[in-house]
Amino acid sequence: MKKVNIALIGVGRIGKIHLKNIIAHFPEANVVGVADTHYPEAEFKKEFKDIFFSSNPAAVVGLPEVEAVLICTPTSSHAAMIELAVQSGKHLFCEKPVDLSLERTQSLVAMAEKAGVKLMLGFNRRFDPDFLQARKSVQENRIGKVQVVKITSRDPGLPPLDYIQNSGGLFMDMAIHDFDMARYIMGKEVKEVYAQGLVLVDKKVGEVGDIDTALTTLVFEDGTYAVIDNSRKASYGYDQRLEIFGDNGMIQVENNQHNRNVIFDANGIHQALPLDFFMDRYAASYLNEMKYFINALSSNAPLPVSGEDGLKATIIAVAAKKSVQEGRAVRISEVTALL
Repeated sequence: MKKVNIALIGVGRIGKIHLKNIIAHFPEANVVGVADTHYPEAEFKKEFKDIFFSSNPAAVVGLPEVEAVLICTPTSSHAAMIELAVQSGKHLFCEKPVDLSLERTQSLVAMAEKAGVKLMLGFNRRFDPDFLQARKSVQENRIGKVQVVKITSRDPGLPPLDYIQNSGGLFMDMAIHDFDMARYIMGKEVKEVYAQGLVLVDKKVGEVGDIDTALTTLVFEDGTYAVIDNSRKASYGYDQRLEIFGDNGMIQVENNQHNRNVIFDANGIHQALPLDFFMDRYAASYLNEMKYFINALSSNAPLPVSGEDGLKATIIAVAAKKSVQEGRAVRISEVTALL
């Protein structure tokens, strides 16, 4: 089998996850070049001495043997990197979101499609083994017609304020995963969004123009619901739960914990806390999403998450922010009318 030659842009913590996963688990792929504008070349070469490294992304993307590009840079640079890859005729995987601008997101998705370039967005939670099984059960009609999806997504602690200030806010950088998950589980489109948000964790979050706590209701085209609660800080760990309620039953996905031991004693029943970092909780999903991406390239299979999926999740995020700002339900058609 011919190897897929890949370039990686951005070697921060997510970039390193993908790089190490490809090296360790995918003999059918080969990382031929890495670019990062800040990472020291000497430090990179200590760990990955046989991989070409440059501080210039264009030098790596332009390598003639490169067929696909992984974009793992900060959100503010995603658009420029996508444009570079598309103009070079390279397929690409990009961490979410495409861009904070809805108009720019739509333009880039259309550009990739017109160029015949495969574009996959990094909505890694779709590939969590438990969530994959939940969706499979829904598709197999195990619980009948789905009526309500409930998603709990709470981080173990606030990210740095400068990150919050530049990330697009809670709906764009955090809840967008849950908006995508709701569409993925339900298999239908959202028609209306009602969101409420508060600053409960740290008043400084409000001072930089964001919220740290939110409750969002998505109404789908057939009138069914998804209810999502988000918080920037859960004192007990990384809280990631899913419940799917149908007319013939229910599916629950509980937190992954440090261990599954349950201790019974005179003082009560005790068990371990949830995992406390997203890179631990979703380690398997990062591996799985890359497997799907590489397979789509090597066998010309359809992508499991398209640029259009990224655009639709971004539209929901914009509607949620507008709902909080205006204190009302916002129809998706109101947002798409702006495009």
